[in-house]
Amino acid sequence: MKQEIAEIRAMGMLAWLAAQDDLFPVFLGATGVSEGDVRARAGEVEFLASVVDFVMMDDAWVIACAADQGWPPQEIMAIRMALPGGDLPAWT
Repeated sequence: MKQEIAEIRAMGMLAWLAAQDDLFPVFLGATGVSEGDVRARAGEVEFLASVVDFVMMDDAWVIACAADQGWPPQEIMAIRMALPGGDLPAWT
């Protein structure tokens, strides 16, 4: 996947996350960003990578986000791999 496409899809994931009333506050707390920071940084590729990383922390979030976007769940891993740092090995 090209990085430009991954960025657009990651923005869709951010929009999905922001619409989750129960999950968005968890993201804010886990990352330490405010809603204003989210708006200001939404176009930064590194920030978008952190959104994808956050969603990937829970299989249920991956499945729900992918279903909402109309993608197969494995698409989210492809998105992450196309963003900065996505080519690094995962040690977990």
